[in-house]
Amino acid sequence: MLVIGVVGLGSLGEGLTKVLLANGAEVIGVDSELDVLARVHDRLSCPRLSLATELVDLKRADLVIEALPEDFGIKESVLRQLVDQCAPGTVFLTTTPTLSVARLAIASGAPDRVVGLRYTIPPPHGRHVSLIGTAMASAEACHLARKAVRLAGAELVSLGGRPVEAATALLYACMNRTMNLADEGYATVEDLDAALKLGCGLKFGPLHLLDLIGLDTVRSALRHLHDTTGDDSYVPSPLLDRMVADGRLGRKTGRGFHRYDDRGELLPPPRNRVSDGEPREIRAAGVVGAGLMGRGIAEILVVAGIPTTLVARSAEKAEAARERICSSLTRLVQKGRMSEQDRQDVLARLTVGTSCEALAGADIVIEAVAEDMAVKSAVLQGIDAVVKPGAIIATTTSSLSVTACANATSRPRDVIGLHFFNPAPVMKLVEIVRTEHTADDVHATAHALVKWLRKTGVDCADRVGFIVNHVLFPYLNDAIRMLGRTDVTVDEIDTAIVTAFHHPMGPFTLLDTIGLDVSLAILETLSAASPTGEPAPAQELRRLVETGHLGQKTGSGFRLVNKGK
Repeated sequence: MLVIGVVGLGSLGEGLTKVLLANGAEVIGVDSELDVLARVHDRLSCPRLSLATELVDLKRADLVIEALPEDFGIKESVLRQLVDQCAPGTVFLTTTPTLSVARLAIASGAPDRVVGLRYTIPPPHGRHVSLIGTAMASAEACHLARKAVRLAGAELVSLGGRPVEAATALLYACMNRTMNLADEGYATVEDLDAALKLGCGLKFGPLHLLDLIGLDTVRSALRHLHDTTGDDSYVPSPLLDRMVADGRLGRKTGRGFHRYDDRGELLPPPRNRVSDGEPREIRAAGVVGAGLMGRGIAEILVVAGIPTTLVARSAEKAEAARERICSSLTRLVQKGRMSEQDRQDVLARLTVGTSCEALAGADIVIEAVAEDMAVKSAVLQGIDAVVKPGAIIATTTSSLSVTACANATSRPRDVIGLHFFNPAPVMKLVEIVRTEHTADDVHATAHALVKWLRKTGVDCADRVGFIVNHVLFPYLNDAIRMLGRTDVTVDEIDTAIVTAFHHPMGPFTLLDTIGLDVSLAILETLSAASPTGEPAPAQELRRLVETGHLGQKTGSGFRLVNKGK
């Protein structure tokens, strides 16, 4: 039986210990903190687990995994002590997302016996791992390291050190921005995680991921990234500093951004009333705008059982929108998700027209026209002039001020932002944006409607970018800038983000999918609204847009695209 030592029983060390025990290894866990040892004992009690406070207790280990905080001095000191105190031939795995494995191996005094073990998400939640060898590591050390990976039940992936470091740097800056939003009180922890998880298709919300990695580990890595790059996006959030000082380190301590039970399982958040108001009754709805967003919203409204009138600029556009919705419903029938009778019943609830007069009986009207304030103002004033007293007006703007939209009407108390994500029938997230004028019962109605539509609503204040765009597009911009300061490639970064962090696609694939011109416009809007002018769009993005390389729509962007696929 292989005897494996684990030094440092934080998030990563505890996770490794758990999976190693589950796969039959004998584990000696070492940590200097008695409360940490007690916690691990309670969570992982097993005859093959022994716990200790001194490195000398690792003398009989065949292999030792160092899982300490991301601090070169600490890792160097412990690796040197391990080399002195463990048996000759013992192999050492150092876990680091950002430090140089070669430098640590040399500093240990036994570079032939040191291999890097790189998890980006601690086990058991993260199952992909990279081994970072060096030219100095012996064949026996590499063989034993691969054996330990198999015992940990992990999938060994060949990503290379630099791509994983680049991916980690991108995601840590993204998590840091999310923490700053939480620190500002812009949105709740639960809403921030839900928005980014659903809006970006992530496996974990960024604050939940922070808890899994360990807040102290992330803070150490951010400090190292700031020291080496000088980039202020890596300055740890003040909230992170306060939480670490308070001992709220995440899953390993049972308290972080979320709460965890004695086994380290995520606890449900406390239930809070979403609004002080009571929802207004909605018996009929209207949608103004026949584009992709407008007809998608109209479709989900009628599917949910709400009679809906869709208003377009012309009879041709109105009829085309009806046909598109009809085709979408027909595909649901063909896939067995809807019966033909249900399709006919749904279509019977849809009315199309060309005049706002048709919206007179609606209880809520959702504006979904172009992102142009002059256009929106004219449309909102037209809606305001015809809808009945007490009717709610919602705008789907993603980049304009909801307050400015509300002020274009005579009823700002009845106006709210409902930012659906494209395609609306598929995407589950809706950002609910209330202004200082929005009435409590309007806010309550928005939440009730979103729930009725089987979506997840998250609250955020009226600020450019709301939650998702405020975090997502600076991350995409960072990825572009990284090409200029490192030797990693587009494909390497995309592969590392998808494989190591379970994202549905890498940043460059996402940029090409969104459209580089659209991405540039959003970044310019965010930059113009920021007191610091950040995020200033990367020059490489501007040049690609200027030369007509816009992504999938033109067949080329950050990579060549086969438009026929």
